[in-house]
Amino acid sequence: MTAGEKAKAKTEQAEGKAKEALGEAIGNDRMAAEGQAKKSKGDAREAKEKAKDAFKR
Repeated sequence: MTAGEKAKAKTEQAEGKAKEALGEAIGNDRMAAEGQAKKSKGDAREAKEKAKDAFKR
């Protein structure tokens, strides 16, 4: 996995988790859902990069 893509995936996951937690804390369902979506996007990016690495070997 390239360092840039790995960092981007981790950043998306962290930002999504924080936004989701904030949305839940203040009772904003839309913000919580947006955070969950961003976290999922980061998870998907990480999985894609891991799959690419597996096929390189």
